[in-house]
Amino acid sequence: MHNAYFHFAEPKNETVLNYAPGSPERQALKQAIANLKAEVRDIPMYINGQEVRTGDKKEIHPPHETNHLLGYFHAGNASHVHQAIDAAVEAQKKWSQTTWEHRASIFMKAAELLATKYRFKMNAATMLGQSKNAFQAEIDSACELIDFLRFNVHFLSEIYKQQPLSPQGFHNRMEYRPLEGFVLAVTPFNFTAIGGNLPTAPAMCGNVVVWKPANTQIYSASVFMEILREAGLPDGVINLVYTSGPVVGDVCFSHADFAGVHFTGSTGVFQNMWKSMGDNIHRYKTYPRIVGETGGKDYVFAHPSANIDAVAANLARGAFEYQGQKCSAASRAYLPSNIAEPVIKKLVAEVKTMKMGVVDDFTNFINAVIDEKSFDNLVRYIDGVKGSEGKAKIICGGNYDKSKGYFIEPTIIETSDPNYVTMCDELFGPVLTIHTYDAKNWEAMLDVVDKTSGYALTGAIFSTDRYAIELMTQKLVNSAGNFYINDKPTGAVVGQQPFGGARASGTNDKAGSMLNLYRWLSARTIKETHVPVVDYRYPFHQAD
Repeated sequence: MHNAYFHFAEPKNETVLNYAPGSPERQALKQAIANLKAEVRDIPMYINGQEVRTGDKKEIHPPHETNHLLGYFHAGNASHVHQAIDAAVEAQKKWSQTTWEHRASIFMKAAELLATKYRFKMNAATMLGQSKNAFQAEIDSACELIDFLRFNVHFLSEIYKQQPLSPQGFHNRMEYRPLEGFVLAVTPFNFTAIGGNLPTAPAMCGNVVVWKPANTQIYSASVFMEILREAGLPDGVINLVYTSGPVVGDVCFSHADFAGVHFTGSTGVFQNMWKSMGDNIHRYKTYPRIVGETGGKDYVFAHPSANIDAVAANLARGAFEYQGQKCSAASRAYLPSNIAEPVIKKLVAEVKTMKMGVVDDFTNFINAVIDEKSFDNLVRYIDGVKGSEGKAKIICGGNYDKSKGYFIEPTIIETSDPNYVTMCDELFGPVLTIHTYDAKNWEAMLDVVDKTSGYALTGAIFSTDRYAIELMTQKLVNSAGNFYINDKPTGAVVGQQPFGGARASGTNDKAGSMLNLYRWLSARTIKETHVPVVDYRYPFHQAD
């Protein structure tokens, strides 16, 4: 047994490759895309380290090329969730006792494999399965996921070093145990990095996990499971199942060994989960940890002093990168009357230059939305503008086509009503709604920004007036967990801007920071007295 203290230094953020014409990474990524498109992948579940194929095969098609078959995944049922739980609980007996440096080494190796051997395969899988362009895949499925793995190892090593005071005669120490039971990780389609972080963050802490990804992210999730297996993750520590959400919930939330949930998805689903856990609270060995990030209705507020070019450029990126399918995407904008016209003119001109199409063509800025359900929902809102009786109008885009893929043009709606439906509802697509306000009343407008939406994930303000910036920062203190000054409300970087919001946007447990990791640890305080007392009496008991 060693007697050394191991240190994992603070890493640097993974360098983003640019995939410029003629670059080696561009050629490698195009080849990886071609390789994946040339095969039909047969994707199993992974339970206790074993590949599980049920024969109930579901087709996977690129959202931007629906006539192409990428492969199949094998759908599971309640019995597979039970098997995954049993495997996890059994694996925890050994995993929870594995020394920290050996647990950490697995995830550090996974980061290296992703940065090197698997980088282009993972990016290609994300591009094809989730319809991301090369840059959006690079910053997500490569850089952010690598950063999550490396930074979480560093953060956890720093947490383990945090120890209480020990006065003379005593030794106080703190153990950071894993939770007693299994953690359920439920991950969304829009970020491969979230899909990787939600199961690995608890696992790093010594927990065992049942991982249920969105069906529309299974293609890239299976590649990450390949990486974890090659990195040496023991059997049963993370079990990947492809069953419906209600089935997973019914089994996990009624199980005595359920210890927590790590979730990213819709507010409605998360609230139903919370209710189910409350109904079953008497069944559990311990109170479960509930960690969730549940979307947003994110804003950009421009002050009358704002720079016109900066507002237009950041709205273009913030609203339309990855088709607006980021929890943090700019979805509602408030422009002062003194600069609204030039901002809108420049923004519309910029959006009209955005090419839309398949991911194989690297010149395309816009790709497809994730599936037909999302497409139909967005169409309903876009068509609803036509019947809005003058309250709103489409000033850019508004067209759509699902004959070959789920393509929605980047669309800008202008409304005179700050409470118009597209200013309030989370759309999760390439639709931005703009409201122009009286520049003289900018301070009063902040109350509207704060109260329009129940969400509080991200928000951005633009101003060149420092007094105004300070006032807006104070007035909008509860409106966003990630707040941006003169920048778009998207693009949080691990270690730089820990991510998460409150209100209807979640529990604000900040993925990419120590705050999140604390949620997967259960502390035990140990006090050791070197020379114990041998008489119960205190001095004050003695007679005068």
